[in-house]
Amino acid sequence: MQFIDQADIDVQGGNGGDGLVAFRREKYVPAGGPAGGNGGSGGSVILVAVEYLQTLLDFRYAHIFKAQDGQRGGPKNMTGASGDDRRIEVPCGTVVYDADTDEVLADLTHPKQEICVAKGGKGGLGNKHFLSNHNRAPERALPGLPGEERHIRLELKLLAEVGIIGLPNVGKSTLIAALSAARPKIANYPFTTLVPNLGVVRKPTGDGTVFADIPGLIEGAHLGTGLGHDFLRHIERTRLLLHLVDVTQDDPIAAYQTIQAELDAYGRGLSDRPQILALNKIDAFPPDSSLPDEITAQLRQLSHAPVFVISAVAHTGLDPLLQEIWQTLDAAETPVEMPLPSEMITEIPI
Repeated sequence: MQFIDQADIDVQGGNGGDGLVAFRREKYVPAGGPAGGNGGSGGSVILVAVEYLQTLLDFRYAHIFKAQDGQRGGPKNMTGASGDDRRIEVPCGTVVYDADTDEVLADLTHPKQEICVAKGGKGGLGNKHFLSNHNRAPERALPGLPGEERHIRLELKLLAEVGIIGLPNVGKSTLIAALSAARPKIANYPFTTLVPNLGVVRKPTGDGTVFADIPGLIEGAHLGTGLGHDFLRHIERTRLLLHLVDVTQDDPIAAYQTIQAELDAYGRGLSDRPQILALNKIDAFPPDSSLPDEITAQLRQLSHAPVFVISAVAHTGLDPLLQEIWQTLDAAETPVEMPLPSEMITEIPI
């Protein structure tokens, strides 16, 4: 399954049915009068959030969605049938924009949440509505109104409580594989991860917490450099950022500052989001090395955030890290309801 998180589509409500000009001409019914029915209303286009979709792949090749037209009115004052609504399923976490004005129409974060993006046209009036004392046999009816047309943009923002961020090749995919059942692609070169990966990490209470492995950010990501610009949006909903730093890099402090600068430049409150720092790949140093302790002290002074020393590949130091994550999430004032069921969230592969 491909991971598609943006799509532009055209939606159009159904046209209303025309009203009918008709008269009663039944035997033994003198002066039957006008009996043309109203046209039926056109169907509307409705977006519905569902929990079993994780990508906007369905919109890669289908770009036009139209609801059914209403039917023409019938004789004997019969109203035409209304057109069926066109219900389009989208993943939870989809933000709906008017592509022409950039107005946010809806943020569909909960299952079964829906929005009407194109209303159907009303049906036209039949000639029975134009009966009056001055016109006992009207031969006039109104056409149905056209349905609403709109060009909209869909953007998917993953729903995860913890976002794992860091420069490329710092071990984010290895960490999420060590903590959850997700099995992302792992290799020893930058930009191994080309799409976000989701994994569910179980709390001691048995509840599942969704972690998102965000593809590597680099300097200039907020301007579109590398992969970061496309995926920074996916950490907007997270309650906590787990910032992974490779302790074997030439300058881990500079690596930390690079990511922080990108969060600041992107805005949307990401730089103010609670963070936990983790120095990864500690297994590359001998036990008596003092360098990790020196880097840890510098980062604590610089970030004023908890700093942990771990090895994702060797599963070292993960329990204290998880304990800090649970405590930080539990201390949050407003917990976020996660609409994606844990049993359905695994890796989103390329």
